[in-house]
Amino acid sequence: MEFIGGVLLAAAVVGLTGLLIGLLLGIAGEKLKVEVNEKELLVRDVLPGNNCGGCGYAGCDALAKAIANGEAAVNACPVGGAPVAEQVGEIMGISADDSVKEVAFVKCAGTCDKTKDKDLYFGIHDCNAAMNVPGTGSKSCSYGCLGYGSCEKACPFDAIHVIDGIAKVDKEKCVACGKCVVTCPKQLIELVPYTSEYLVRCKSEDKGKDVKAHCEVGCIGCGMCQRACEYDAVHVVNNIAYIDQSKCQKCGACAAKCPTKVIRDLVV
Repeated sequence: MEFIGGVLLAAAVVGLTGLLIGLLLGIAGEKLKVEVNEKELLVRDVLPGNNCGGCGYAGCDALAKAIANGEAAVNACPVGGAPVAEQVGEIMGISADDSVKEVAFVKCAGTCDKTKDKDLYFGIHDCNAAMNVPGTGSKSCSYGCLGYGSCEKACPFDAIHVIDGIAKVDKEKCVACGKCVVTCPKQLIELVPYTSEYLVRCKSEDKGKDVKAHCEVGCIGCGMCQRACEYDAVHVVNNIAYIDQSKCQKCGACAAKCPTKVIRDLVV
């Protein structure tokens, strides 16, 4: 009987201890609980979940919190685009502005057959690594694409690949997350409207004769494109042509007059 009484006493002590711990945990949980914004959860559910960081936040969770707190726009997700922006806008009770889809664009047309080499490079096959050694790669143009694929490795959407010595973007796969833009050590990649038809595939600020000494298809700053444009959309600044996409009427006059054919469509 004493044994049974001891067992019952032990069971009672364990049970009371468990009950006490449960009560203490319940009280602590109530006191320390973090209030979750219901809108934050709803916004997170409609975000794509790529966690690419293209929105400027650490991931989709961080963006959802920022949107719910009014710290980020409802169309801040570049991957989701207009459809996701519309859903987020409905959750937040805000009308989502029509967001223009963007894609990455590489400002270089210097393929292996068009640009010249100054030496041989046997270093790590990475653009950022090549920038840290004397010579910075094999191509003679100091502005052009190195072609070692740092942008390709950085892209989580398989939208950019090095082909024939330069990076090329698949505009249908690109979601404008911006990772390639940040990665490129030459700052050759920028985000442009998906609907862009004429862009300058060069970044060289050298004078015409120096450009031609390194690349057959570089911009020589001749100004013929600027003179051909009737809409004041093209200007030559520091020996390089720039096209203002907000003014461009896609008439193609600049491309037709360009002697080096460096003004091309996104898909070319």
